[in-house]
Amino acid sequence: MSAEAETQSAEAETQVEKREVQAEEHPVAPFIRMDRMPHIWCPTCGIGTVVKCYASALENLKLDLDKVAIVSGIGCTGRVAGYMNMDAFHTTHGRAVPFATGLKLGRPELNVTVFSGDGDLSGIGGNHFIHSARRHMDILVILVNNFIYAMTGGQNAPTTPLGANSSTMPFGNFEPPFNLPHLAASCGASYVARWTCLHIRRMTKAFEEGLERKGFRFIEIIAPCSTLYARRNRLGTGLNLLLFFVVFVEIQHGVDTREVGIAFQEKIICGKFVDDEEQTTFLENMNAHYERVLGDKYVSMPPEGGWIHE
Repeated sequence: MSAEAETQSAEAETQVEKREVQAEEHPVAPFIRMDRMPHIWCPTCGIGTVVKCYASALENLKLDLDKVAIVSGIGCTGRVAGYMNMDAFHTTHGRAVPFATGLKLGRPELNVTVFSGDGDLSGIGGNHFIHSARRHMDILVILVNNFIYAMTGGQNAPTTPLGANSSTMPFGNFEPPFNLPHLAASCGASYVARWTCLHIRRMTKAFEEGLERKGFRFIEIIAPCSTLYARRNRLGTGLNLLLFFVVFVEIQHGVDTREVGIAFQEKIICGKFVDDEEQTTFLENMNAHYERVLGDKYVSMPPEGGWIHE
């Protein structure tokens, strides 16, 4: 190469280095507090995928974000509230559901979603979970299940499969785990579904349906935890966990929820198990009851948002 050609090549490389790369905005950026990125979740954690699918559902439905609220509890999934660019509340351990209940009763026009993990919602929060379903409270509950208390050291969770290793069960879990879809359905949930982080389009569709339905809606998402659950059980990387979903997930819509329990490294049944669009909500039942008992003496909460207005 001649000296002149070398000079031209060097100048071209300098121009490339000087050129400013224009970053394109991510499609879900309007739904995320981008100033808080990067997030705290581990590489290969499935929670980020769940958040993206939820944001996509909001975008697809063209919902007014001023009428959508997120409530979360403690743990890895509890951090979701801090990243969503809408009214969001990071509550105390196990108390996401009662907080969401108060929010929905005070502002019935809001579309309220609870986002939290298996330990938070089915452990210390289990009592609130079952009674909210029993009362037909009009909230959407998204439970991200990674089979372990992932943020606090890998302790045994209410969903840890029999035989799986955890920091508090180092010789294998002997406590029978919850079958969460069956628990929700048996308590009266109007919508019950389960998907994994691999099923992005199906998960997004389930979130859309959950946001549009009424009553207590429950969606369980099985998510990989390579940092603690997979490491303690020698299951490989996050990619290995997703490949497991490819092989061992069966989709069975409408199956009896008694049959969808999860065993250690065995078949996982996913699908839409319950969809009762005719179910009445807690507020509808309450208003109908008091109108029948008290007649004109009873003044119900206005559906447009209570007595507090701008």
